Amino acid sequence: MLGLIGKRILSAIPSVIGVLVVTFVLTRALPGDPAAFFAGPAATKEAIEEIRRSLGLDKSLPEQFIVYLKDLVQGDLGNSVATGQPVLTEIVTRLPASLELTLLGLIVSVLIAVPLGVMAATRPGSLIDHTCRVVTTAGVSLPAFFTGLLLVYVLYYQLGIAPAPLGRLDIFYSTPTRVTGFYLIDTLLEGDLETFRAAAAQLILPVVTLAVFTLAPLARMTRAAMLEVLASDFVRTARAAGLPRRKIIYTYAFRNAMLPVITTLGMVFSFLLGANVLVEKVFSWPGIGTFAIEALIASDYAPIQGFVLTMALMYVALNLAIDILYIVIDPRVGFEA
Repeated sequence: MLGLIGKRILSAIPSVIGVLVVTFVLTRALPGDPAAFFAGPAATKEAIEEIRRSLGLDKSLPEQFIVYLKDLVQGDLGNSVATGQPVLTEIVTRLPASLELTLLGLIVSVLIAVPLGVMAATRPGSLIDHTCRVVTTAGVSLPAFFTGLLLVYVLYYQLGIAPAPLGRLDIFYSTPTRVTGFYLIDTLLEGDLETFRAAAAQLILPVVTLAVFTLAPLARMTRAAMLEVLASDFVRTARAAGLPRRKIIYTYAFRNAMLPVITTLGMVFSFLLGANVLVEKVFSWPGIGTFAIEALIASDYAPIQGFVLTMALMYVALNLAIDILYIVIDPRVGFEA
């Protein structure tokens, strides 16, 4: 298994290099001059040129890229011109907020979509099957930002049963001592149940928004994979042998249907990383998505490059985790690789 992991890591290196090059070129192609933006409308031409020199934008693109690679090797992602803070510090500070939101959305989606898909496949044509189709159709049709705005309007503005979409905690609560950066975990470690409940309440609407966005492909793939496995020869043989229906479905069929579901799960997680940017903006969530949007508006190169590099590395790590799960579920995959 270690050899397979090493091969996967080595095969990911060209992808990461390609991301670095493309990101660097595309950020320089953004409209607007960051030096003029931060100098202000009343700045003189000399002041703008001075800022451009301080940012290293007066050098040619190859020179800028070489400087960027040297800094990257040293763990320096540059400084955000907008905040004045190192990009690495900003990412480390904001990443737990995005991961907490994304992982909870994915967990809720899996807990609903997988059982729904299994029940729909084992009861074709039933009410639960039609419900699964309606849910998947609605999930595909509704953009994440629209679902978020709709939930805010109905549950917060109209009914008043949801907290204000103003970040991770209400203004009346203090931020817990940072241990993991995950508020739910940090508040439990402190034993502060009141702040835990407040943090959980703030998570409900954005988590439901992300869960609705990802529920459709997971439920649809689970249903399709289960139908295919249930129609296979070994399942018919197991039924003819008189094995209990529950054992056939959950021990044999479900395990064989898990591989395509896990593949879809990896794709869904990557979709969540993109949708998270819009959801964070809707709910004023202080994650790296909000950080990236603000940097994009300001044409702040370093945060944009740091954000894309972070997403690329997370995607590589996700693919590696999926490969390992493949081997755990079906050891034959490792031998075939």
